[in-house]
Amino acid sequence: MRILNASGCLDALAAPDVARSLDAFVSKTVTPLPREGNAPVRIAETDSGMLNSIGLANPGIDAFLAEKLPRLSELGIPIWISVGGFTTSEYVGICEQLNERDEVATIELNLSCPNVEAVEATVAEIVLACRTATGVPLYAKLSPAVPDIAEVARAAESAGADGLSLVNTIRGLSLDERTLTPVLGPAVGGYSGPALKPIALAAVYSCYRAVDVPIVGMGGIQTGRDVIDFVAAGAADVALGTVLFTDPDAPRRIREQLAAEIAALGRSEVDELRGMSHEHRNRQPEVESSPA
Repeated sequence: MRILNASGCLDALAAPDVARSLDAFVSKTVTPLPREGNAPVRIAETDSGMLNSIGLANPGIDAFLAEKLPRLSELGIPIWISVGGFTTSEYVGICEQLNERDEVATIELNLSCPNVEAVEATVAEIVLACRTATGVPLYAKLSPAVPDIAEVARAAESAGADGLSLVNTIRGLSLDERTLTPVLGPAVGGYSGPALKPIALAAVYSCYRAVDVPIVGMGGIQTGRDVIDFVAAGAADVALGTVLFTDPDAPRRIREQLAAEIAALGRSEVDELRGMSHEHRNRQPEVESSPA
């Protein structure tokens, strides 16, 4: 099992030591052209998590490849690139450019950002088009805000996704206590933090039963025990998000907690627990025999 960061939750160039404490670094989402992002306020704390409405602010793929990717490659860990767009062709164009770069270990298709206009294409259409454009492993990052995430996961797998990232943030709103107006500039933003964990676990649990590709579980992970829950639900790897804003030492701390939790369960490796929460579905109820 690997520990990654959730896209957008860590600036590896500003905090390289934190990035190196991960097993792989996931970039902020890159789009074809530079984006200034949404109007401020962009981040707001809540009682049990955080709202953000960054709006995919980034320098664009050309500047990213020229200026940022060479520096990220110096971290000495695998680099995943999160890719975003507003049409299928935009996703494809970036994947074609990344296909030529040896520094890129994996491409994560951001198919679920709640802070920009929705892409008109289907998940399957984008994944299939990107699959033909690159031989780099593709992970589809999905939203929990769909009627049946397992169905979407199956479509992504059938279209050629090598893995899934579950889940992205879910839309939320916070009001100013005095004015009763939205705190965030765009009003609604993506909600993350501890309260997202049960939603993310449900998504991992459902998709594990629906697909055969590996899953990166994310959403509210704060402790080693949280990691165990995600692995038991079916995650092969996990990603840390909001916790990195408040505790840059979280990767090391969580690994230590995880080791202690695994030992307490009488296991030697966390991977031994993968999918354990599904075992109850496979047990047959015992039938008591009637007296003769």
